[in-house]
Amino acid sequence: MTEQSAPIPVVMVFSGNDPSGGAGIQADIESLASHGCHTAPVVTALTVQDTQDVLGYVPLDASLIIEQARAVLEDMPIAAFKIGLLGSADVVEGIHSLLVDYPDVPVVLDPVLRAGNGAELADPEVLEAMTTLLLPLTTVLTPNSLEARLLAPEADSLDACAMALLEREVEFVLITGTHENTAEVTNRLYGNHRLLESFTWTRLPDSYHGSGCTLASSIAGLLAQGLEPFTAIHEAQEYTWETLKHGYRLGMGQYLPNRLFWAQVDDED
Repeated sequence: MTEQSAPIPVVMVFSGNDPSGGAGIQADIESLASHGCHTAPVVTALTVQDTQDVLGYVPLDASLIIEQARAVLEDMPIAAFKIGLLGSADVVEGIHSLLVDYPDVPVVLDPVLRAGNGAELADPEVLEAMTTLLLPLTTVLTPNSLEARLLAPEADSLDACAMALLEREVEFVLITGTHENTAEVTNRLYGNHRLLESFTWTRLPDSYHGSGCTLASSIAGLLAQGLEPFTAIHEAQEYTWETLKHGYRLGMGQYLPNRLFWAQVDDED
C-alpha cells in the first residue's frame, strides 16, 4: 500500500445488485463507508427483488466479473475482500482465480444461499464450488444457522457444522443465531478447532433485509482498518445491531438496516 492511499483502506466487494437498496452492493457501500473505507464494488448478479421477496436473478458472465476486478486490482491497493451473492459455479471459479493471487489479503465470505422467502440463490453446483474453492481461502465465514447446515449437511449440530467448516481450512466461522427460536440472539465464533466466544444480543421485534451483508461488510472494513479478527468480529456485531435497532420500513416487507444511523442529527441539538 502506498503512503498516499494508506489513510483510506479499499475493500473490494463481490455482490449482487439489489434494486430495493436493502442488501447487496448498496449495503456493502454504506457499511464500509461507516467504517472509513472506500468500496470497490464488483457486481456479480442482477436481481429482481423488493423488501419482501427475491423474484429472480441473473448472474453476470464470469469473464466480465474478472475484468471488473482485475481493472481495479491493477490500479488500487486492496486491503480486504468481501464476497456475497455469487450466482454460478463459473463465478466462484473466477473469483477463486483472483484470490489465489492475493494470499495476504483477508477474505470475508457471506454465503448467500437462500433468500428470506426461501428462494434458492445457490444451486448444488455453486455450493460445491464454494466449499472446495472458496472456503480454504476464507478468513471469516459468516453463515446464519440455516446456511451453516446447508454448508455442512453431514453435521448433527451447529457446533458440528462449525467444526466441519473449520476442517475445510476456514480460519474463523461466525454462525449467527437470528433464525433460531431463542429469546435472545446468540452468535457463536469458532476458530482453532473450538468455540472461541458466544455473543448474546437482544432480539429485536422486526425482521430485516440486508443484515447479513451489513455484518460481513463491517467485518471486512474493520479488518481493512488493521483490527485483528476477534476485535473486528466483535465490533462489527455491535455496529450491525445498532443498524437494526435504528432500522426503518420503506416498503411492504422487511425493515431495512439504517447503516448511516450515526449521521442522524439529534433533534435536541
